[in-house]
Amino acid sequence: MSPLGPFAGSEAPAPVSSSGEIPGLRGAPVRTPVRTSGPSTGPELWPAIAGRLVTRQMWIELYGLPGYGLTLRSGKAIAFAATPRDFRPCDGEVGKTLLGGRFTLAGSSLEAGTPADPWNRPSPNRAFATELHVFGWLPSLMVQGERGAREALRLTLSWWDLFARWSPFAWDPEILARRVINLSCAARKMGNVATEAERLRLADILGRQARQLLRPPGGLAGRAERLTAAAIGGSVLAGSTGSRLRRIALGRLGPALRVTVGPDGVHASRSPEAGLELLLDLMTLEDALGQLSETVPEAMGSAIARLTLALRDLTMTDGRLVSFQGGGPSTAARVAAARSHDGSREAPAPGPVGGYWRIQSPLLTVLTDTAGPGQGPWSATACAQALALEIACGRDRIVTGCGWTPRASDRQALRLTPGHSTLTLGDRSLGEPLGGWHADLLGPRLIARPLTVRVQHREADGAVWLEAEHDGWVATHGLLHERRLYLDQKLDELRAEERLHPAETGGPAVRPIAAPYAVRFQLEPGVQASLARDRRSILLRGHSGRGWWFRTDGPDVAIEPSVHVDDGLTRRALQIVVRGSARTDAETRVRWKLSPAGSSTDPH
Repeated sequence: MSPLGPFAGSEAPAPVSSSGEIPGLRGAPVRTPVRTSGPSTGPELWPAIAGRLVTRQMWIELYGLPGYGLTLRSGKAIAFAATPRDFRPCDGEVGKTLLGGRFTLAGSSLEAGTPADPWNRPSPNRAFATELHVFGWLPSLMVQGERGAREALRLTLSWWDLFARWSPFAWDPEILARRVINLSCAARKMGNVATEAERLRLADILGRQARQLLRPPGGLAGRAERLTAAAIGGSVLAGSTGSRLRRIALGRLGPALRVTVGPDGVHASRSPEAGLELLLDLMTLEDALGQLSETVPEAMGSAIARLTLALRDLTMTDGRLVSFQGGGPSTAARVAAARSHDGSREAPAPGPVGGYWRIQSPLLTVLTDTAGPGQGPWSATACAQALALEIACGRDRIVTGCGWTPRASDRQALRLTPGHSTLTLGDRSLGEPLGGWHADLLGPRLIARPLTVRVQHREADGAVWLEAEHDGWVATHGLLHERRLYLDQKLDELRAEERLHPAETGGPAVRPIAAPYAVRFQLEPGVQASLARDRRSILLRGHSGRGWWFRTDGPDVAIEPSVHVDDGLTRRALQIVVRGSARTDAETRVRWKLSPAGSSTDPH
């Protein structure tokens, strides 16, 4: 019997492709198509572009007026009422180096001297500047005791001296929301080491920024996050000032959460990491309300419960998240912190959640993206990677994606179809992000045709079938892509088939041609891959050292260099690429299999 089991392999020899180098855009995988002209913007975007052109300049002119800051003074906050807990794990080493005048943020460093003054000097890059202005350094500084609190107070007051007046970057809604949360969690401790004048000034600084979060612009995407931050700020400020802020923010938060969090708990952007971060923020707000002996609103409690269930089912066996639709894997500690309130501690359940399908056996866990990317404002972090999958073997994550997240904003090419483990056809992508002035106005939205995905699922004793098909290639090639997965739960063996076949109806007339295809399997950084002598089998070893055989009957199999984004930083990685040609007027099948090493059918 063929080692591919029911999917018999071809006997034709396959040449070995050279690995080559990564060309073109920095961070792009091998042979990634990147159009220099960018995606075409149809009439459907014109109203959004025109509206944004008008409103953006209007708000810049209004908020930039010399007296605008006075409108943010509504009442006088004189004390702090709560110390909400930030459930995110904190790296104290960042705070230690900061006390020595060295800021290490987003993979870059800045020597700011002693006492540190990072505000009036250029940042190494935009990612560093963003982390600096969201006060991402503040939690690690606060764990350094009284000295850390005093330095945090000094840096906060010196920031206000330079940036009290509204500016598009420092007061960007996303940056502002994160800064308000970080300040809120540290404000009371900073107030304990401050003079009376400094404490009053600190309360005023927090109150003004929290009020700004209740004002436009901001848009639909991120609205729940901004209102959560405003409510946390209102919970920290004592008296009528905080009470009014909290009441307004909580009143708007319920409708925003119903739009942002789906019935199954998946974030509207379909980014698992975005759901994780929103859950952590809501947990901080829940803690703040508890300190005030206030009841958690029903909509907020329901959203926390739904986000927690989705987080459980989107967690891989290594304790981290799946990397789909602009969401990175985060860290096991961060995921565990978000699940710390989950009393059930149930294992992830197989089945669908938010368009992701999970199938599993004792040693194999497979998650597949079986839905289209986010649309409209929710597509700013979306990726054109239909039917992408991730595979964990035991606790080793073996097959994954390139891990693009918004923190890697300069590597937009990784959002294209070749950036994940799926099939590409004709050196094209199923969609492309906006660039240039369009992106400056609307954000880097993904421009793609509507995608229809059909899913079938069956189970039998010791076996699971999952078949998913999308029509993304019909408009350009007249072909449907079907990915068939068969998981033998007794043997811990995954057998799969990629099928390209002509669409029966609904597609444009396409002349018969042979279109090149590539089925990519992006490997987790650190995974070792060795091509066997049969040129069709590859031995994979994860961090645990356990071996797994990947086999295919594709005509051209190669191990090529790739990249992987980890918390905004690019790491070297490998990818398995199966190439061939598919006729647009006929059916093409490519079969592959993943099984444990050590059996009698192992290649030599």
